[in-house]
Amino acid sequence: MRVTDTYVCIDLETTGLDAKRDKIIEIGAVKVENNTITGKWKSFVNPGRKLDEKIVELTGIRNEQLADAPKIGEVLPEFLEFAGEQVLLGHGVLFDFSFLKRAAVNERMTFERQGIDTLKIARKYLQELESRSLGSLCRHYGISHSAHRALEDAAATAALYGKLVENFYDREAQEGNKSLFMPKPLIYQAKRDTPLTIPQKEQLYKLVDKHKLIIDYEIESLTRSEASRKIDQLLAAYGR
Repeated sequence: MRVTDTYVCIDLETTGLDAKRDKIIEIGAVKVENNTITGKWKSFVNPGRKLDEKIVELTGIRNEQLADAPKIGEVLPEFLEFAGEQVLLGHGVLFDFSFLKRAAVNERMTFERQGIDTLKIARKYLQELESRSLGSLCRHYGISHSAHRALEDAAATAALYGKLVENFYDREAQEGNKSLFMPKPLIYQAKRDTPLTIPQKEQLYKLVDKHKLIIDYEIESLTRSEASRKIDQLLAAYGR
């Protein structure tokens, strides 16, 4: 079994943890070829909603930085061109893949990849550590790391992978195709979100105008299910 030394390491910042409801706000990617970083790519993404204070505090990303950022429909093709068909590496890579896959499906694009998860490797071989978070592992190995920014996290994960290969690859290679260092298909089922209907849009604008509301999301960016929840919330709070 040959070690995977060519891949694209990815990391996302998002509005939350649920790929079905939350949105991408930043993508960072590092291209590695023959164990050497050959390219870096990053972009903010306008999520069409205001960020919760806890996300601002966690990431340091502010609403004004996203106000003029491109929407995911503009960003995704650029990311896919950068990433090509390479194996994806990530710390909890399926989380990042799920957001990207859902975004791709909504843009009527195909996105299927194989991946390697540094978190799974760390959970197997570094059980003595109190935490296997990216930050904790970087401290453990003395890797420079600025947490919760996409490109910095991606670069740190690539460095972490190098340490894990150095320390555990030979032991893990005995597992053959079951090895955690062997790329595996990333599986996430996503259905395309249905845009909000014209009646929903009209009702939302009417409610906002009637009650003189200041909302923290873009009505035009809502999906049908999101619009339904917003309407129910406004009706419950303000009536018709």
